[in-house]
Amino acid sequence: MPAEWAPHAATWMAFPTPNATFEEDGGPALAAARNAWAAVANVIVDYEPVRMLVNTADRAAAREVLDRRVQLIDVELDDAWLRDSGPTFVHEESGTGSGPRAVAWHFNGWGAQSWAAWDRDRHLGTRVAHSAGVEVDRSPLTQEGGGFHVDGEGTVLLTETVQLDPDRNPGWTHADVEGEIHSRLGTTTAIWLPRGLTADYDEFGTRGHVDVVATFACPGTVLVHTQPDPGHPDHEPMREIAEILRTAVDARGRRLRVLELPSPTVADYDGRLVDHSYVNHYLGNGVVVGCAFDDPGDARAAAVLAEAYPGRDVVLVDARDIFRFGGGVHCITQQQPATPG
Repeated sequence: MPAEWAPHAATWMAFPTPNATFEEDGGPALAAARNAWAAVANVIVDYEPVRMLVNTADRAAAREVLDRRVQLIDVELDDAWLRDSGPTFVHEESGTGSGPRAVAWHFNGWGAQSWAAWDRDRHLGTRVAHSAGVEVDRSPLTQEGGGFHVDGEGTVLLTETVQLDPDRNPGWTHADVEGEIHSRLGTTTAIWLPRGLTADYDEFGTRGHVDVVATFACPGTVLVHTQPDPGHPDHEPMREIAEILRTAVDARGRRLRVLELPSPTVADYDGRLVDHSYVNHYLGNGVVVGCAFDDPGDARAAAVLAEAYPGRDVVLVDARDIFRFGGGVHCITQQQPATPG
């Protein structure tokens, strides 16, 4: 699997549809979600093609808010978190060169959570691969795209509470998970983090996705979410995770360099703890699409991202509504790598 900063052929997304996440009746919450998703797509399409999956009944609503350059693809959807329900694109090495393939992980609604629906979304790995015109490999491992990050040189970040979740992969061991992931992604070294952000374990959380906690910025360097407030429940866990990463060694034998991305100052929404994180950004061709929260930390985060990804435009998009519904900019996007020349 190429790193996210490698050249892309396109970005894939899914358009919010009436459901338990956004409101069944198509009210103001659904409209807010559609505007938030569209804001991200309309930035990315300035840098690379965007392919938006959409329920046929939602096509007219999608055209109202999306840039005309965004391609609409009719697919039956349950939800709109394509990082998680969609496939992972990889390159297949062979004696005659390399070609694109897609890995379809087993998807069961983030561990068969009571609020989730996945009768349609569990097929998206295959359907997106077919729409992209690439071969698909089905994996027996239950996980989501937000549950791992790779550096493109053999290293993968994982979380104990996701891949080893008994509601995802009952009976699987560390060795079982690593063997399956390494065989599918071409990785050789797994760095396990103990947990995710506290709010990610509430009723509508993913139970520890790594893409709000840490990500590779380049080989040998990771960006990690930190919580400066000693009274916040994430303060000590994130300090521990930063230390784990500082002492970790990647697949090339390098000790990791850690860049800290302090959390926004706002810690709750209507009295409920939130997992707002600047780590949950997306890399497109020549751009970093980051999360903004109308927070004093936004400017600081933009500066850190500019340092981490020199030569790329840094564009912050208001992500408060995306996080209100359960994720961030990275959670709603999925890269299709360009075919190597």
